[in-house]
Amino acid sequence: MKETILAKFAEVFGDGEGAATYFAPGRVNLIGEHTDYNGGHVFPCALTIGTYGAARKRQDRKLRFFSMNFEKLGVIESSLDDLVPSREAGWTNYPKGVMWAFGERGMEIPFGMDLLLNGNIPNGSGLSSSASLEVLTGFILRDFFGFEVSNQDLALIGQFSENNFNKVNCGIMDQFAIAMGKKDHAIFLDTADLSFEYAPIKLENAKIVIACSNKKRGLGDSKYNERRSECETALAELQKVVKINTLGDLDEETFEKYKDAIGSDVRRKRAKHAVYENQRTIQAVSALKNNDVKRFGELMNASHVSLRDDYEVTGIELDTLVEEAWKVEGVIGSRMTGAGFGGCTVSIVRDDAIDAFIEQVGRAYEAKIGYAADFYVVEIGDGPCRI
Repeated sequence: MKETILAKFAEVFGDGEGAATYFAPGRVNLIGEHTDYNGGHVFPCALTIGTYGAARKRQDRKLRFFSMNFEKLGVIESSLDDLVPSREAGWTNYPKGVMWAFGERGMEIPFGMDLLLNGNIPNGSGLSSSASLEVLTGFILRDFFGFEVSNQDLALIGQFSENNFNKVNCGIMDQFAIAMGKKDHAIFLDTADLSFEYAPIKLENAKIVIACSNKKRGLGDSKYNERRSECETALAELQKVVKINTLGDLDEETFEKYKDAIGSDVRRKRAKHAVYENQRTIQAVSALKNNDVKRFGELMNASHVSLRDDYEVTGIELDTLVEEAWKVEGVIGSRMTGAGFGGCTVSIVRDDAIDAFIEQVGRAYEAKIGYAADFYVVEIGDGPCRI
């Protein structure tokens, strides 16, 4: 990949002299969905697929962007003096947002850059191509200008830029999983205080398989922000009767005791998911530590049911992928992953069942939905790096 993007960089920008190459992974969340902005736990891991970049520092303030994934758009030009979001800027709003966020933290960027990207994360899949690009941009800025920021800082800067520049009210999970990724480990992260531990993923004779629904979705115009607002209102209602800072502070028993303080059935369901999903995530990591992969799979399945029935973020595409997966012998667990409303599912599948899984689920999905899903057998990789 390094040679490919350097050759394309030279072709697009006239020459490749002085360009350096970088990589930031995508991520998949194994369990703990829509808990990250509710003060709960998440359990994501970085993947070996992600975003590759070739970048060169300029001596002026010009920014030139090119994506091999959107070649027809050509070179998109901008400037460090024009770090404002716009519909015309398209995907370049993500790197520009990170540059803006560095400035907001007092780290002014003195020179522009030429940046070429090539991602092998399916676009719009929910494997965090946007967060991957944000972390990659931050990593390049640190490398170019010597800013004293940790990888955890890069995650926080990426989230800040997405919240405040791109106006998507995302939690910290995506950027954190990407910036802090560790090979063959998932990250058990408490989003309330960012305390975390690495948990080794030992899937003996099984693999993680991602199924991409190929239903495109945009986070900003989906119901993501609506769900977040519903949870915030439910939290405020609960806080009148019980002393908590976040929904993640509640266990199931305490929630059941006080849930009638929530003034609508819909908000009650949303809050129930946040509370129960957080407890499922804690139990799932405990199961993994005890080498109980079967229990981990059962909790994945229960997570999907809650996301379908209580949080209502799945839809026919994701439900079809998961429900067909549950029918395949050798599937340990399967659930939607990411924000929902399209995107992907994540399944743990025994090695000897992977071919049958892809064939059976793929055939049933296409018959019902009318177009094909894509399948990826993935490995857990490290965080961002210079290559």
